Amino acid sequence: MPRIAEARTAAEPSSPGQVERRERILRAAAHIGAEKGLERVQMHEVAKDAGVAIGTLYRYFPSKTHLFTAVMADRVERFDERTRSGPDPAAEPAEAVAQVLVSASRELLRKPTLAVAMLQSSNTANAATVPDVGRIDRTFRGLILRVLGIRTPTAQDMALVRLLLQLWYGVLQASLNARVSIVDAESDIRMGAELLLAPRSNSCDRS
Repeated sequence: MPRIAEARTAAEPSSPGQVERRERILRAAAHIGAEKGLERVQMHEVAKDAGVAIGTLYRYFPSKTHLFTAVMADRVERFDERTRSGPDPAAEPAEAVAQVLVSASRELLRKPTLAVAMLQSSNTANAATVPDVGRIDRTFRGLILRVLGIRTPTAQDMALVRLLLQLWYGVLQASLNARVSIVDAESDIRMGAELLLAPRSNSCDRS
């Protein structure tokens, strides 16, 4: 079957059955991606493992870029749910954010082959045609603002969070490429959070 162009609009599930099928597809993609890596994943293999028709797979995910960006969006949202207990009142804001990002890094690095597939897909995806890129950005942005205790972010707050996330993506990619050790990567994340968030850390509107 010829590859379907990425420009095609991905469908959104509108019933419980469709939601369940989409979740099965994401689980199958994560399983196969962790074993084979992005380049060796075949869409028909994902469809078979998920128990859906190939047409159903392509309806929700027109390409592997769509598919593995969605896998990352799903995992980021699940991570966000697990960290909703709120910031540690005893921790400095930058320290609390750094710990969240270090925890996210450790979780992704447990399955480095899958992490490469997710990052490669999300980093090359166009937000105009792959909506899950926006989900990833919004979730991470909201997570960091919540940990900082910021309810009404200023333009500067948003810029600092954006820069921090770009730094985190870069450090994580360098770690996956074996250019930076895990220890150094975590140290870099903590230093980046401290440097970027220091202007905001002294004036957080925590409650």
